[in-house]
Amino acid sequence: MRYSLPIMKEAQMEKIRVYEAAKKLGKSVYEIREVLTSLGVNVKSNLQWIEPEIYSKLLEKLGLKKQEIVIEEEKKEAPRKEFPPKGEKRVREEVTKKEFPEKIKKIEKPVPEKRVLNVREGITLKELSEKTGIKAKDIIQRLLMKGFIVTVNQALENNLLNIIGKEFGFEFVPISFEEEIALEEVGKEEKLVPRPPVVTIMGHVDHGKTTLLDFIRKTKVAESEAGGITQHIGAYRVKVKDRYITFLDTPGHEAFTRMRARGAKVTDIVVLVVAADDGVMPQTLEAINHAKAGNVPIIVAINKIDKPNANPERVKQQLSQHGIVVEDWGGDVVSVEISAKTGQGVDELLEMILLVGDLLELKGNPDRLAKGIILESKLDPKKGPLATVLIQNGTLREGDFFLCGTEVGKVRALFNEFGHRMDSASLSTPVVVMGFEKVPAVGETFVVVKDVEKARQIAQFRAEKSKAKVPPPRKISLEDLLKRPEEVKEFNVIIKGDVQGTVEVVEELLRRLEREKLKINIIHKAEGPPSESDVLLASASNSVIVAMNVRPPRKVVELADSENVDLRIYNVIYELNEDIRRIVEGLLEPEKKEVYLGTAEVRQIFKIAKVGTVAGCFVKDGKVTIDSRVRIIRDGKVVYEGKISSLKRFKDDVSEV
Repeated sequence: MRYSLPIMKEAQMEKIRVYEAAKKLGKSVYEIREVLTSLGVNVKSNLQWIEPEIYSKLLEKLGLKKQEIVIEEEKKEAPRKEFPPKGEKRVREEVTKKEFPEKIKKIEKPVPEKRVLNVREGITLKELSEKTGIKAKDIIQRLLMKGFIVTVNQALENNLLNIIGKEFGFEFVPISFEEEIALEEVGKEEKLVPRPPVVTIMGHVDHGKTTLLDFIRKTKVAESEAGGITQHIGAYRVKVKDRYITFLDTPGHEAFTRMRARGAKVTDIVVLVVAADDGVMPQTLEAINHAKAGNVPIIVAINKIDKPNANPERVKQQLSQHGIVVEDWGGDVVSVEISAKTGQGVDELLEMILLVGDLLELKGNPDRLAKGIILESKLDPKKGPLATVLIQNGTLREGDFFLCGTEVGKVRALFNEFGHRMDSASLSTPVVVMGFEKVPAVGETFVVVKDVEKARQIAQFRAEKSKAKVPPPRKISLEDLLKRPEEVKEFNVIIKGDVQGTVEVVEELLRRLEREKLKINIIHKAEGPPSESDVLLASASNSVIVAMNVRPPRKVVELADSENVDLRIYNVIYELNEDIRRIVEGLLEPEKKEVYLGTAEVRQIFKIAKVGTVAGCFVKDGKVTIDSRVRIIRDGKVVYEGKISSLKRFKDDVSEV
């Protein structure tokens, strides 16, 4: 007989054996022994007694304290009784069911929570077996039942990991090899030491960004290397009072945004250069918005104060209108008045950079394996592929093996910005690395590895994945507000218009979309057509670009397509107003786009009974897939449009030709 019983209090509990506890709780003996071991109990046998207080802790560990469990009543010899007539027995049973439904109600066993486990990209079945404790043959058997044939040394894709997780009660979280290394380093704070800050200089055209970089380079770099010819490697270091600052050698925000669009945080501090005689200009605002979107602290450098018409106070007042309130005005943004031409105030600016760096508590571990990011790359006619790597953590040495994207290499030589050989490079140091087989992509992560075979396995896995040409992650679009409004919590927008008045009107219209659970963020707004920089900012901040009365250049449209950014162009305010009205009312239909796949020429026609007409074709361009739509064109006119019902190559059914 089976009945449900609440778990007893400790005082009422009696001792119970390990195998009995497993049977009672609906668990395997192995699971019970594992939990008891974690509680500090030395389990020698399945017949071992469990004390009441230990059993109570066991229930807590299994999350069954307040739930009910199904207990099998032991079969006991009962004295024979006289049985009533059949009819009377049935009546009694029916009464019991009506009066005490809870006693016969089926109690489901508690469903154990899924164990969450981080798994590295390209993990093999053998490695997963070792990590989870599940036998490899059991995993292979379950996958075989699902129709998947796998081997022990096969790298597992995400879909296979999901199936294994469901089968064995795990939730696998895929992480990259670089993330796995970072997680291994967590908890080693005792080895952390301060590192130099990494700085990017931004500002409007002709406000003195390059002049400032040149002045710092000539006075602070060249003096430390007599006769040294500075080479353009993407970054350089300057020495200030026995400490270093690393400057990214690409003034402007394009490189900054490209890095951030790839998910890499390279810059620690942004120096915003504003001319004292010119004030805040469109590109200054753009730079401010880029720095804010990247959550990077700003130091304002008010340049050209040696000019007679310089007005630093006007610059501070203009900046305050855009959310940059300097310390002189009661804000928290550091500002320094400088002249990049004469050098006035430059030393103070460098000191302020070090001070802000100290407040940020920038630290790294020089004893760990090196990790960095590719700032620049090129193909040298004598040295082969070279890349400038900014070391973000650890120390890079000659002879180290590294993983960068889909490539595994060995550091053959290291060079500084003067072309001199180096034995090693540590925290926040830019270094030219020789040892690549091909030129790496800018923004790619560079990681030194111990296990070369594992790194090669991951590189091969990534290469196979990249061959599949996986489309870039889809950015947010206006249609998302219709199709999945409950998922969209924030909606980022970049507004471009022909005049300032148009920009303000568009902003006002977009604000109508705001509701309790949806926040509209205007990431950037300016006059003029959308630029490549706008698209990069939209890609990095997951924004939609709304352009009114302006047409973007072809290059910008192509870049928006490649970055998967929703670029909306309107000629009259009524069109935008109508779109917004439809979104609010939930009537905007998703835009349909036709994608060209290929062309095939009909060479011969076959007529088959019970099937119909079959076209024997030759694919001239692209490809033909089983699920694609086709048009039959004769003499330049469409004579038929429909879907392919079957596709064969020779006698075999295929999905693609």
